[in-house]
Amino acid sequence: MTEMKAMDPLSKARAAAQDLHSTLSDAASRRRGAAKTDLEAVQEKTRTLIDSLKTSVSAKDEAARKHINEAMVNLESARQHAVEGAKSFGEAFQGSVRKALAETRASAQNISEALAEQRASSSRKNQK
Repeated sequence: MTEMKAMDPLSKARAAAQDLHSTLSDAASRRRGAAKTDLEAVQEKTRTLIDSLKTSVSAKDEAARKHINEAMVNLESARQHAVEGAKSFGEAFQGSVRKALAETRASAQNISEALAEQRASSSRKNQK
């Protein structure tokens, strides 16, 4: 039996961003009433993820830090769109959810890029 490697904080953050994206995707396919609960959960999950990234940002190299900061900006924007969506109806609701979805997708991409930078940096250090 092989041991599972513990996920580092950035890997966990990426998984959380992907989960957030999935939740928003589900919300986009529902009617406003059912989706409002999802959007409220998104707001809380986004805050938690931003807090997690804030603790990770200081420990990373400059390139990874840049991607983490961009991810936090995307997440804050997604949170704002989720707040707007929870208060909206019809096209405004759908537009807010689509914007939140795009921002969440961008944050997951930025976290993935930070993770790649972190791994590349670690690899370069191990080669020396």
